[in-house]
Amino acid sequence: MLRPRIIPCLLIRNKGLVKTVGFKDEKYVGDPLNAVRIFNEKKVDELIVIDIDATVLNQPPDFELIKKLAAECRMPLCYGGGVKNVAQAREIVRLGAEKVSISSGVIENLDLIPKFASAIGSQSVVVSLDIKRKLFGGYEILTHNGNKKTKIDPIKFIEKLNDFDIGELVITSIENDGLMKGYDIELIEKLRNITTTPITVIGGAGSITDISNLINKFGVIGAGAGSLFVFKGKYKAVLISYPSLEEKLKLIEEYI
Repeated sequence: MLRPRIIPCLLIRNKGLVKTVGFKDEKYVGDPLNAVRIFNEKKVDELIVIDIDATVLNQPPDFELIKKLAAECRMPLCYGGGVKNVAQAREIVRLGAEKVSISSGVIENLDLIPKFASAIGSQSVVVSLDIKRKLFGGYEILTHNGNKKTKIDPIKFIEKLNDFDIGELVITSIENDGLMKGYDIELIEKLRNITTTPITVIGGAGSITDISNLINKFGVIGAGAGSLFVFKGKYKAVLISYPSLEEKLKLIEEYI
């Protein structure tokens, strides 16, 4: 039975763990493997790891890093960044990741989805969309770490995705990234109304209350967060955290 999940999202650049604000102004926050070990102890539901350099620099996935991450993880791992073909997706799963996140590749060619699904199983195919509000209303999908505009309306694109069998959608709000002022509820509501595919949302979580509000409104959804789980206090000291088992059970108790 699917239930709400609380998911740390780790961004990788030059093999280091970083955190961004609006997909810019990155801050180095440590060794990703060390972060994984701490999250193991805290018994997190799942982990998303995205290499934000790979697509921008036209690099393949870092298989050596994926191997190390998967070996450390005691929770389901979703990995994305630079994935362009079936062979890469198959290797990521072989190394131990449960899910493969694809973004720019599938936006350019929807026919990749059935090929990926055939190779690794549809449940392991995750489509990740980075979304930004347009100046005069509406939303647009961006790729290449927010550097490339596509002129694609995410609502129309997700309606097309409904024709395919995928495991999950990961939606990141570019404006809300790193601000810790709450999720873009308006965007999520628009997307939730047009698809039954499981959704994980990233961008804006600044407190457990934000996660609680998200789950209370949308029920079975993935609550992703970066800054909330790696920073502490108004000066943003680096400290890995995660809701205690008691806190988590309170958030999802009606779905257990």
